Amino acid sequence: MANTPQSKKRARQTERRTEVNKARRSRIRTFLRKVEEAIVSGNKDAAVEALRVAQPELMRGVTKGVFHKNTASRKMSRLSARVKAIA
Repeated sequence: MANTPQSKKRARQTERRTEVNKARRSRIRTFLRKVEEAIVSGNKDAAVEALRVAQPELMRGVTKGVFHKNTASRKMSRLSARVKAIA
């Protein structure tokens, strides 16, 4: 349990940041899920469009500290390869 005023403040800040980060992570996962669904449906145009919309969202998560840069790059790379492979 936090005792000092500083540690109490840090606990409050952490709580708020956790909520914000959770919302951001959820939003990014939604965009990624839309790409996945478009890939599974086999609709290349929809998949390309969903990927185009998801990329800046994923990179925004990197700048906000929700994801590591390499994680985002890896996800984008794998999704791009899968979209490209759609006949």
